[in-house]
Formats: sequence, C-alpha cells, structure tokens
Amino acid sequence: MNKKFYIFSIIAAGLFFAKKIFAVCPLCAIAVGSGVGLSRWLGVDDSITGLWVGGLIVSMIAWTISWLDKKNFHFKGKTAIIIIGYYAITLLPLYYYGILGGAQNSLFSLAGFYFDKLAMGIIAGSIGFYFGANWYYELKEKNQGRAYFPFQKVAMPVAPLIILSILFYILTK
Repeated sequence: MNKKFYIFSIIAAGLFFAKKIFAVCPLCAIAVGSGVGLSRWLGVDDSITGLWVGGLIVSMIAWTISWLDKKNFHFKGKTAIIIIGYYAITLLPLYYYGILGGAQNSLFSLAGFYFDKLAMGIIAGSIGFYFGANWYYELKEKNQGRAYFPFQKVAMPVAPLIILSILFYILTK
C-alpha cells in the first residue's frame, strides 16, 4: 500500500506542475545523467541520487513534448500521458526490484508510514529542475529573448539540483 502511494505521489506532483513545458537543452540531460551515475558510483545517499533522477525525468518529459510539437503530433492528454509514462518507466522497475519504497531505505517513519529517500529525492529533484528551467525562460523573455550569460540554459535547471544535493547531504549526514 505504501509503495503505491509513493508512485502515485510522484506522478501527481508531475501532473500538478504540468503546463506549457519548454525543451531543455541536451547538455542539461547529460549533466543530470552524469550526476546520477557519479553519485551511485561514489556511494552517495539515495535521497541525493533521487534528486538527479527526478531532474532527468523532467528533462526527458520536456524533450519528448518538444519533439512531438516540432513534428506537429498532437493528441488529447499528450502532456499527462508523457508525464505518467516517464515516471512509470522509471519508478515501476525501482519498485519491483525493491529499491523504492522499502522501510530499510526510509528517511524517517511517521505513524507507520515510511518516507523513502529515493522517492523524496525524485519529487524534490523533479520540482527543482522544473522550476529552474521555467525560471530560465521567464528571465530570457524579460531580456528580449536573450540569455543573461553563456550556458544559462544549462546552469539554471541544474543549479537547483546542486543546491538541493548540498542541502540533502547536510540533512542526511
């Protein structure tokens, strides 16, 4: 029951923030993917790894929606289906292999409900990456369609993940 709640919570968080999604550049996705691999290799806490997994999921969602829009491929519920699809293909294998939702990987328990480190990281990383990417587009719009500094499109979505990684490191240490 608790595992289903984790998966539902993450998907619901994605749908809650669904609006017009702008594509994120390939360098962002590479940075996020590298962050996941590096953190696992270094034995970093799952809450921090989850941040980068969440960022990667949001990046792939934005890429897919942008690609479909460029191909003029539109259908009802496209954004919701893509969001649910990417979270499902990420979370279901983690759930079935026992990586997600186990009491042994919980940050804390409240009234018998375990708060999984990886799930919390994925939620926080998804939200952080989403807001960083949207903030970039808002600032760019205010600056006559130009970035304020080189590689701003990369730095702004990844910066919240870095900040959250430091914060989660301090909290879980």
